[in-house]
Amino acid sequence: MTCMKNKILQRMGIPLFSALLVCSCTNAPYDEWLNDSPVFPNDGNGNTNDGDTSTLTGTLLDFDIAINELDTSGDDGSDTVPTDSSADDYDDYVENSSFTKTVTIHYTDDGATIDNTESGVTIEQNGAHLVVTQTVKEVEYILSGKSSNGSFKMNSSNKWKLTLNGVDLTNSSGAAINIQSKKRVFVVVADGSENTLTDGSNYSLIDGEDMKACFFSEAQLIFSGAGKLNITGNYRHALCSDDYIRIRKGVKLNIRNAAKDGIHTNDGIYINGGIMNINATDDGMQCEEGPIVVSGGKTTVITTGNGVYEDNDISSSSAINGGSTFDMTGGTVLLKSTGSAGKGLNCDDVITIDGGTLRVLTEGKQYVYGSLDSSAKGIKSKANLTINGGDVLVRTPGGEGSEGIESKNTLTINGGNVAVYAYDDCINASKHIEITGGNVYCYSTNNDGIDSNGTLTISGGTVLSAGASAPEGGIDCDNSTLKITGGIIVGIGGSNSSPTSSVCTQRSIVYGATATAGQVLSLINSEGTSVLTYQMPRTYSSMSMIISCPELANSSYSIYTGGSVADATNFYNLYTGGSYSGGSLSQSFTISSMVTSVGNTNTNPGGNRPR
Repeated sequence: MTCMKNKILQRMGIPLFSALLVCSCTNAPYDEWLNDSPVFPNDGNGNTNDGDTSTLTGTLLDFDIAINELDTSGDDGSDTVPTDSSADDYDDYVENSSFTKTVTIHYTDDGATIDNTESGVTIEQNGAHLVVTQTVKEVEYILSGKSSNGSFKMNSSNKWKLTLNGVDLTNSSGAAINIQSKKRVFVVVADGSENTLTDGSNYSLIDGEDMKACFFSEAQLIFSGAGKLNITGNYRHALCSDDYIRIRKGVKLNIRNAAKDGIHTNDGIYINGGIMNINATDDGMQCEEGPIVVSGGKTTVITTGNGVYEDNDISSSSAINGGSTFDMTGGTVLLKSTGSAGKGLNCDDVITIDGGTLRVLTEGKQYVYGSLDSSAKGIKSKANLTINGGDVLVRTPGGEGSEGIESKNTLTINGGNVAVYAYDDCINASKHIEITGGNVYCYSTNNDGIDSNGTLTISGGTVLSAGASAPEGGIDCDNSTLKITGGIIVGIGGSNSSPTSSVCTQRSIVYGATATAGQVLSLINSEGTSVLTYQMPRTYSSMSMIISCPELANSSYSIYTGGSVADATNFYNLYTGGSYSGGSLSQSFTISSMVTSVGNTNTNPGGNRPR
């Protein structure tokens, strides 16, 4: 957007400025959910709704995440069946396999009616408990009916198809479905059907046989179909594969309760689509070694477990817990953790977000055991964390150490919309933070908005970051290099790191003063154009503010405070368009270098604090 020059008009001796924020994003307007922020992020008065009434209410300050099994909106995944047999996922589509043999089983409370004429399929029956041994190929099993004391167990050396067509099984002494075969299983939840699986809190285990979930499989589980599957895991996990699980578009999976993990796998979780609702005590979804990949669907996870001390360390619950990577390209993922030290999205390896909607809420306090402690985190990676697109909304109000987005290595934002409200740091990285694009908003109630324990570079995007009073700030890189080469930047707090002038190519202003919540500040150039207008999110008895945008040049400027803004678009207190009027002159100055200090500035942030 180019400068829209407008001379200062005098009306009753009060200056009026128009063409607010000429250094604004070229991709405006911002997405609706970002525009729904309250004018003051800390005043508690935001009451607009982002449109998803089934799961969220309010704004960044007070949104919540809840599970409503009746809500089936949001299954926007792609379900294109691959036709090239060389495709990596070709064999995961039931349409690419043939099942010419059929066995039907209808459960009753104390037994089951079985229709099996297939050679190579034997079924042992004990009441409503069935053990199937399959030695032939191309067999489909169709389950229906209800038993309060029944189960289905499979031994097979071939892949097979399991169709759930209105089956309701409860097994008080083991898994409701127990798959002991190593070959791929196609689980088809029949269109229009509702299916329910429940296990007991104690299992009668068999030596040498792994069984740790209400629906357990040694093999890959591929879910498809447009029916509903309800699972309650009272013993350990609700749904578990010792290989991987794939969820396709149309599936409606409700994990109503899990004593441990809602979904637990060894080698991967792939969410192509579907609706998943997960209530769990420990982790909502855990993959021990393989990737977690989300490309569509709507996944809602709530975990309630508190931090515990075990195996000489502290462990805590995570809505999503990955032992490897997490990749998200589409869909909606809503995560909530209520227990002490709970995590939203927690991975041991790289996290990459390319698209979709990710919303995270952690409410738990810090968990302390002796000299050890663990805190709640919204999104945490032990490796690099990269956001290339999508909408990411995080709130972590729980207390000491409750950070929004954290990387133990490098954190990069190249695009998307990112908004974080945190008790502690909103965005933190151990080595480096790089922002090249996107719209980033941070508000910390007690610490830094953006905190790099190493270096920090901003080369594009819109970055608004508000931290607490000194020694905390909006932008902190622990006295290391702060490089600014582009973007629109407002960093505000009691203290900030100062831009490193020797490496910056875009000019910055470091402004020191006092500020009152709701007070408007407008930066005016020598031609009377309002270059940037911002409304203070909180009161500071001593404030340090970094202002940087591409339009700053070697010229004279004035800062006006107070007054009001009319007919403008508000992006978390940063205004575009409209007009500013009624302010009082605070400072006049001339920019003649890469970094210009104005007023009483404080550029001594709190330093490298242990995490």
